[in-house]
Amino acid sequence: MALRNAVLAALIDRESSGYDLAKRFRVSVANFWTSTPQQLYRELEKMEADGLLQARVVKQEKRPDKRIFSVTVRGRDALRAFTQQDPKPTTVRDELLVQVEALAHADVGSVRESIRARIEQSRRRLEAYEKLLAEILGTRSHEEFLATGNRIGPYLTLSRGISFERENITWGELALDVLARRYP
Repeated sequence: MALRNAVLAALIDRESSGYDLAKRFRVSVANFWTSTPQQLYRELEKMEADGLLQARVVKQEKRPDKRIFSVTVRGRDALRAFTQQDPKPTTVRDELLVQVEALAHADVGSVRESIRARIEQSRRRLEAYEKLLAEILGTRSHEEFLATGNRIGPYLTLSRGISFERENITWGELALDVLARRYP
C-alpha cells in the first residue's frame, strides 16, 4: 500500500494541515501505517500536484501561514479504486524477533531489555489507542456506536491496533517468563 492511500483515508472525512495530519498519523494511523513527518509533507505535495488533494492557505498572526489539505473528487476516486483491490497479505518484519531467533548466540540480557522496551512501548500505544477509542465512542456503548456511529473505519482500525498491542504485551510477558526460567 502506498503512503498516499493512507493519507487519502486519513483526510477523507476532514481537512487537515500537514502538521495536524502528522500528529494524527503518530497517534492513531500509526497502528496500521507508519510515516515520518518529512515523508508526509513530501507526499502531500506530490498528491496536490497529482490532483488528489487541494490546499487552501490559512493566514495566521505571529506564525507562518498554514496550508489545509482536503481530498478532491479525483482523490476520492483513487481511494475508491484502492478499496476495490485485493490487499497484499500482511507480513511480519520485526527486528526484535530476529534478536529472539538468535538467542543461542545473543546477549540474553540485551534481548530481555529489548523485550521489556517493546512491552512498555506497546503499553503506551495501547493507552493512547484506548483513549482515542473512548473519544470516538463518546457516551455510547460499543453496541450503540456500531448501530449509529459514523466513524466505523477509525473504530475498526483502532480495535485492530488495540488487539495488536495487547498481543505484543502478552507475547513479551511470555518471552520474559521463558527467558527468566531458561537464563536465570
